[in-house]
Amino acid sequence: MKAAGAFVAMGMMLAAAPALAQAGGEKGPERIVWAAQKVPESPYDGPNKPVTHIADILKAHQGQASWDQQVMLTRDFDGHYVSLAPGEKTKCMFYADDRVFGWIYSGQVKITIDGQQPFTATKGYLFDVAPRLSYCMENTGSEPAVFYRSTPAGQMPSYPQSETPTPVKGWRYIKARITSTGGYDAPNQPSLDFNAYAAGGGKSRDFAWDGHTSAHIIRSGNLAKLPPDSSWGHFHENMVEAWVVIEGKLDVLISGIGMVHGETGDVIQANNERWHRATCAPDTGPCTRLAMTPRNREGQVHYFQVDKPAGN
Repeated sequence: MKAAGAFVAMGMMLAAAPALAQAGGEKGPERIVWAAQKVPESPYDGPNKPVTHIADILKAHQGQASWDQQVMLTRDFDGHYVSLAPGEKTKCMFYADDRVFGWIYSGQVKITIDGQQPFTATKGYLFDVAPRLSYCMENTGSEPAVFYRSTPAGQMPSYPQSETPTPVKGWRYIKARITSTGGYDAPNQPSLDFNAYAAGGGKSRDFAWDGHTSAHIIRSGNLAKLPPDSSWGHFHENMVEAWVVIEGKLDVLISGIGMVHGETGDVIQANNERWHRATCAPDTGPCTRLAMTPRNREGQVHYFQVDKPAGN
């Protein structure tokens, strides 16, 4: 599945009618535009892969209770799988202007966030730490606790005065005074027991959401048959879309790569300007993915094929 040429015409949904007269949005009339795609397509480099399987990560760290493996680094997000040994605790820290979020793969973790009631996150829990709120994570179980965690890319954490900052080459920590604090506005919340949410019939929804970060829960029912290969889905300009599979099995068609298959815990990544189409694997039951993109609050353009209806 490849798009020919440096520029491709396609349909996109943008702004209310008349097209440029009102506030922007994603539910406006369709327009045909020229959109840029890199030639060759945007490469995967560093830790980034079309799919990173949790089974491979666990195998690589077999026999280790405490480890940290980077699985994604984009302009916006720094994604790691982390394992805490029983009794292990992270340092308390915060990020000045962007949030931390993640999902518990296995085990149990006590998460303490400034101004919030501490909670124990078990398998399937999602967590969202608002900017400027210090947080700590502690394995309170008897087995390693494994979780996916995303922090803002290229940013150094700050620490409360009571903590000892971790030294980083090329950086120094000094004491400073701040007056800003963080908090939660809808739909953000410190945690969500996804397993209970799914069992109760919960639908797709935003989870972590602000001007920088979007982590969106996308739930889909059983699919009998995949769409034809001529249906490419959509792509984004200037941003990566990635997913953590948090329920079931996911099939993602990515231009230049082909079909990749993910199971619960896997991380799948479609680089900027690459077509991608995500669906449940056929006849495997429902599936859910935590979709991660930047700038969703302001709206983001989905570029679709001109000869197909706007959709996936």
